[in-house]
Amino acid sequence: MTTLLVIAKEPLPGRVKTRLTPPFTPRQAARLAEAALVDTLHAVAAAPATRRVLVLDGAPGPWLPSGFEVLPQCAGGLDERLADAFAHCSGPALLIGMDTPQVTPELLTVDFAGCDAYLGPAEDGGFWALGLAEPDPALLRGVPMSTPETGAVQRQRLLAAGLRARELPRLRDVDTAADAHAVAALAPHGRFAARLARCTPVVR
Repeated sequence: MTTLLVIAKEPLPGRVKTRLTPPFTPRQAARLAEAALVDTLHAVAAAPATRRVLVLDGAPGPWLPSGFEVLPQCAGGLDERLADAFAHCSGPALLIGMDTPQVTPELLTVDFAGCDAYLGPAEDGGFWALGLAEPDPALLRGVPMSTPETGAVQRQRLLAAGLRARELPRLRDVDTAADAHAVAALAPHGRFAARLARCTPVVR
């Protein structure tokens, strides 16, 4: 069975989802981030796993379901923080972020028989999931993050290491207000969609 990792920030105003402000206030953006994180954590809780780990920048709150270990994120860039998350795993692991609240337990149910890695591409050119049968932090260090080429570079890193990689479905991250509405439409019954429906954009 697989370790499922979620890397996330504590959903505090001004620290998360800053690209949603405007049209939303920092408090609204934080509440949207919290809803996205909770949807993600509940999907992870419902997927088969031997361990469920939240790799957190900040402190856990009442939004955290039971059954999760909490590990602090290390210092450094995102590549270093992702690498460090995998360094805490001794067997197959799948890591996701908090920006795809439309994720389902079925998407997170991966089988490493016959392959060494999974990559879930994001529509913006990044990736929303990375799975490694044998976690090796070196596979992430130095990969440029948050660029339109991030996913392609990470895929090439896996292939250059001789890994047999499978691709997960392409998903849309929530970065902008347009993303938020598109993702909410894909998962209309989730907490994220419900929170978005209660957010009134700031008039400017």
